[in-house]
Amino acid sequence: MTTSTETASTAAQGEVVVRLRGIGKTFPGVVANHDVNLDVKSGTVHAIVGENGSGKSTLMKILYGVQKPDSGTIEIHGEQVSLSSPANAIAKGVGMVFQHFMLADNLTVLENVVLGAEKLHGIGSEARKEILRVSENYGLAIDPDVLVEELGVGARQRIEILKVLYRGASIIILDEPTAVLVPQEVDELFDNLRELKQEGLAVIFISHKLDEVLSVADTVTVIRRGATIDTVDAKSVNSHQLAEMMVGSELPSPSTESSTVTDEVVLEVTGVSLAGPSRPLLDDINFTIHKGEILGIAGVEGNGQSELVEAIMGMRPDTTGHVEVSGKDLGTASTRERRESGIGYIPADRQRHGLLLDASIWENRVLGHQTREPNIAGPFIDRGGARKDTQRIVDEYDVRTPSIDVLARALSGGNQQKLIIGREMSDAPSLLIAAHPTRGVDVGAQAAIWDHIKRARHQGLAVLLISADLDELIGLSDNIQVILRGKLVGEFDPATVTPQQLGSAMTGAGE
Repeated sequence: MTTSTETASTAAQGEVVVRLRGIGKTFPGVVANHDVNLDVKSGTVHAIVGENGSGKSTLMKILYGVQKPDSGTIEIHGEQVSLSSPANAIAKGVGMVFQHFMLADNLTVLENVVLGAEKLHGIGSEARKEILRVSENYGLAIDPDVLVEELGVGARQRIEILKVLYRGASIIILDEPTAVLVPQEVDELFDNLRELKQEGLAVIFISHKLDEVLSVADTVTVIRRGATIDTVDAKSVNSHQLAEMMVGSELPSPSTESSTVTDEVVLEVTGVSLAGPSRPLLDDINFTIHKGEILGIAGVEGNGQSELVEAIMGMRPDTTGHVEVSGKDLGTASTRERRESGIGYIPADRQRHGLLLDASIWENRVLGHQTREPNIAGPFIDRGGARKDTQRIVDEYDVRTPSIDVLARALSGGNQQKLIIGREMSDAPSLLIAAHPTRGVDVGAQAAIWDHIKRARHQGLAVLLISADLDELIGLSDNIQVILRGKLVGEFDPATVTPQQLGSAMTGAGE
């Protein structure tokens, strides 16, 4: 089989290697793509931006063979192709790195890379030699013998890129690649991308972070409501112009402006610890959040954020320490009882923990709130009340759907997120736990979510905000704490701290 370097070299620098014409794709009740046109050249980073639900993900799934278009043509390296599976796409030189990494922590880098591709170079010395060659050629700095569980997020992403290069990809699709990276890791990733394009590869870069798009992309294509709006030189536009092309408005700011913090304590966490197999997952966590205050928690993923949220929500019964909400020690209270005590919860993974994907939108409005009005009438679910309130959420939070009877899986990621936020804000919680509330949403949805959180904060809501978006943390928070290896290691004033300073604290630089 052709190696990655050989595949890349078959395309002259600047040659069109992907040509999509008239791509259309319709799902029941939803037109995902119609008449999409795209040209991607070798030796370039080509960004694709657009609102959630604009059709970006569907288009990339079509190019990667996950879905078949209803209309239009696909050309790769000048050859018209029909892609019926990812294996088909990989054979044509197209690889995709998804936002959620697909790595086995208990395997080595080598084992993860060769998994499913054993026929290429075996699983031993030849595979190791090829991994080292590809890693060196593209500046990825990967040790094939280290366990993945020992690596940080940035290194894991390089492994995902290595996997597609190992399989011979000359066209690489990156879906929201910076969503979980700290600034230093973003810089490293962009250095890797520049190396890839210098070697003649084509990189298709999907992102909602417009400043990052403009810093790394050569060309930007804007998609709106399933159609190509324009393709522009990245040097000819700024982020405000791109945002306006995408959603018809300027780039939003997360700034909270004036403080609304009061003296009334809503959440008090004292001595919360959680044992782990080799080190504490949580190590003596202590903090308070007051009425009208947003406390931001910054940290590289895997340093205890999810365990902290689960401990507060009563999902970790082996946790020690105390959690009090409005002066009430939750002790052994169940997750349902904690919700009923006034906690709203936006989970980090909306599809796994926030929604029933094969249930309707109105049924998802009831989810987790089935013991409270307007969802119940006596001991029974109040179907009419739940449906009426779901329509209110759809209207108030701009959840774009043809009907509240549509399955949750039919919504775009941003619209799924807006549905969850509308649901969690509907019962007037005193405390909102928001884990990555704007991850993977477009600038329009992001602005709407920020506005809802800021408005509720002004009305006295206490918020525990966990986010990988450092600009969001700095802009929204009244106070920021950094978590590293399960321990709170630093407190920062959002008015003076920089993303780079937070990034250094998050990675333990200077320890």
